[in-house]
Order: sequence, then C-alpha cells, then structure tokens
Amino acid sequence: MTARRTGPHPLLIGHRGAPRERPENTLPSFMRALELGADGIELDVHTTKDGVVVVHHDEVPRAAAPSGRLTGKRIDALTFDELQGFSVRGMAIIPTLTEVLAAVRGRADVFVELKGRGVEAATIEVIRTSPNPERCAVHSFDHDAVRRARALAPELRGGILFDRPLDDVVAAMRAAHAQDAWPRWDLIDAATVASVHGAGGRIIAWTVNRTERAMELASLGVDALCTDHLPLMQQTLRSMALPS
Repeated sequence: MTARRTGPHPLLIGHRGAPRERPENTLPSFMRALELGADGIELDVHTTKDGVVVVHHDEVPRAAAPSGRLTGKRIDALTFDELQGFSVRGMAIIPTLTEVLAAVRGRADVFVELKGRGVEAATIEVIRTSPNPERCAVHSFDHDAVRRARALAPELRGGILFDRPLDDVVAAMRAAHAQDAWPRWDLIDAATVASVHGAGGRIIAWTVNRTERAMELASLGVDALCTDHLPLMQQTLRSMALPS
C-alpha cells in the first residue's frame, strides 16, 4: 500500500465504491469504481450471527428483506444464509469481504471501516487470507477498535476517523497506533496536514464531492480524497496545475 501521496495529485478513493452509479457497498459498485480508475475503494464491515464478515454500512440492513420476520434485525442477529435474501435497491446482494477482496485482487487499495461490534479479529483473518493483503488497511470512528486491530495485525495500516475537531490529531493517532488520519473534509487546514505529515502519517479527507473543496485540499497536500463522485474529482484534479 502506498504510504503517502507520491505525485502532484491526491489519490482518489471510491467511497463505498461508485455510489452515484451503482448500489453502494456492493460488488457492482466496487467494480464500477475500478473501471473508473479509482486508486482505492472504501467499504464498511459487520459480522453475521455465524461469524461471516459482510460489507454493508448500517447495522440494520439498508436493503429489502426477503420476509417480514427478518425486517429490522441487525446484521449480527442474522445468519449469513438469511442475509443472502436481502436486496440492495433491488439490484445486488450484500457481499462478503472475502468476495470483494477476491474481485478487487490488488487492482486498488482497500480501506476497510470497522463498523460492527468486535469485528476486528474476523476481519483481519479475511484480509490475511486474501489475494493481496498488503493493499488493505483498516480505519474506524471507534479508535479503540483500530488499536485492537493493530495489536492483532501490526502489519496493517490503521486509521482514525473523526467528524469533530480533535485537540491533538497526532496524539489520537498514536493512542490508536494508527498511521492514517481520516478527518471530515471541513476539519482540514494547513496546520493539520503539516502535523500529520510531520509525524510520518497520511491524511485522507472524506467525503469530498465539491470541486472547489477538492482543489483546496489538493493544494494543502492531503494524501487522498474519499469521494462519491470519482469522475468529477478526476476531472477536477486534471484541471489543476500542481507542483510535483
């Protein structure tokens, strides 16, 4: 996995794939992000009742249930077989992390957001047995989950997500044993970028869908932009004349 931005532009990460064109967090969405040339894809994971790591955002499926008795149940209260009947926007099923990593097969970095309770060990097992584990990283709003994951798998990069100002971003990264900071786009300024880079870390902005903000963040030197709109961000970065 690329440790830091190496060219004049930030890397582009497809937020849950290419959600403007395909159902988010599904194989069609991730495949479309790859077709669009994403440098990475970002996804969310939970575990089913029987321990299968699946890719979905909400703890209660944001998908149509096959029967009324399953509607409203959390993913960790459903077996994998039960979950397979759910339909995301009537177009795709909820995939496993194993399926996604096998499909991506090293064509992009994969950023795995730890969502479900106690999902770290099962997620790491899947990543370690995938075709290209070196291209995977984990991140989470739960910084303790990142710390636990890094303790189990020190070879994986870890990242802390946050949507409110932190007193000391670098201290929070160190407490979680993380190398990446994932601030919401409006929390990033030159001082934040300088402090994270000064500590040898990488800064990834989310979720960036506006041209003017993408240009500002690129000029500040962020390492990656996580976006719902890959074509717009690609066009925006191509239009910029940034020093290499």
